[in-house]
Amino acid sequence: MLNNMWSRGLLTGVFCFVSLLSPHAQSAPSPDPAETGAQVFAARGVVREFSSNDQTVTISHEAVSNYMSAMTMPFKVRDTREMSGLHPGDVVTFRLHVTQTDSWVDRITRIGNVPLSESKPLAPPPPAHGRNPLWYYKFTNELGQAVSLSDFHGQALAITFVYTRCPLPNYCPRLSRNFQEASHKLESLPGAPTNWHFLSVSFDPQFDTPAVLQAYGDSYQYDPKHWSFLTGPPEKIAALAEQSGVRYQSDNGLINHNFRTLIVDGNGHLQTVFPVSGDFSDSIIAEIIKAAAVTNQPAQR
Repeated sequence: MLNNMWSRGLLTGVFCFVSLLSPHAQSAPSPDPAETGAQVFAARGVVREFSSNDQTVTISHEAVSNYMSAMTMPFKVRDTREMSGLHPGDVVTFRLHVTQTDSWVDRITRIGNVPLSESKPLAPPPPAHGRNPLWYYKFTNELGQAVSLSDFHGQALAITFVYTRCPLPNYCPRLSRNFQEASHKLESLPGAPTNWHFLSVSFDPQFDTPAVLQAYGDSYQYDPKHWSFLTGPPEKIAALAEQSGVRYQSDNGLINHNFRTLIVDGNGHLQTVFPVSGDFSDSIIAEIIKAAAVTNQPAQR
């Protein structure tokens, strides 16, 4: 069963929380004087929580004009002194900096305080039933083809969960860049194994149709011989996500979710879990090489 194959303890990931506020903040992107190529957006919201150790502040922010809808999500803070004196419920203005590969906030200014309502918890996806049904279930790839996980028996798999509308470059786009970088390096690495495949599973099946996923893959110069993008019925995606340690919830077209990238060896055994975003493409390569060498046992059912 997938539960048995992927039975490592579920590690706590970073959550991207989504909620709507109004009125919308008005801002226009401008070049960031601190970093070439960055854009800066003015924003406003309510502090939910913060961690100096992790250098993050979670803010329920209003829509950022010309960039993204209202969300509640953790932002990186490069200078932790910016969080001094903050409390949950503080209304703040701040600047959001976005580059091709990173994002962070600064100039966090307290302008008021509001009572915090209780956050709606993430509902767990429905469990899978029967003997390993998802191993053989036919999902749909970006080419409109029926694909099951069992089709890749004997190959090392890297599996991650994304959605194409994710707005911040160091979240889902960073996971996709990991696959882009790792796949290109593996394809050009002398003596590297060829029995490997990457699977990016969308937990936004209503929007991420095969055509949308193919265009998304093209933007990362994907090779369908070694990288597929999967969609399917929401209940099947939810079951696969649950058994992979992924929790998510849709809200007005945006999605709350944690991070998981799984490495599964050629016999279907879970080898490694990366429960974060960030640049770990070289680690994916190392794990794939190790997982591709494990092909001498029957598939687990």
